[in-house]
Amino acid sequence: MFAKADKKEMAEIIKSSTIVGKGTVIEGNIDTVGNISVDGKLVGNLKTKAKVNIGQTAEINGNVYAQNAEIAGNITGVIEVSELLILKPTAVINGDVNTNKLRVEEGAVINGSCKMGAVVKDLKKGANEFGQEPAKEKSA
Repeated sequence: MFAKADKKEMAEIIKSSTIVGKGTVIEGNIDTVGNISVDGKLVGNLKTKAKVNIGQTAEINGNVYAQNAEIAGNITGVIEVSELLILKPTAVINGDVNTNKLRVEEGAVINGSCKMGAVVKDLKKGANEFGQEPAKEKSA
């Protein structure tokens, strides 16, 4: 079990926010437990157990896994949101979307399939760092 200090520290981490500012380019994966806001460019996957906010100037070439998401920028990759996904009028999604609930504002574009209401993989133990189930070994 966690001590009170450990629980308090974890609560502080979850409440923290990460910002990838406009003009910033990151090549690699981002994995965080707190909220994250992206206004720059990310070439890699993004995973958070909280909310992700993809700004109007953001470009992501990779998959996005989050509990909640609000997207106004461009994403090329799979999006998996376990609760609510909001697509703003400037959002352009080139890839498949899996979410529990979806709100699409007029002007948003999805170029891919969309699955809603189904249970989206929870961002918990048992899945690898980017939400994928461990590969099963093939038997001969």
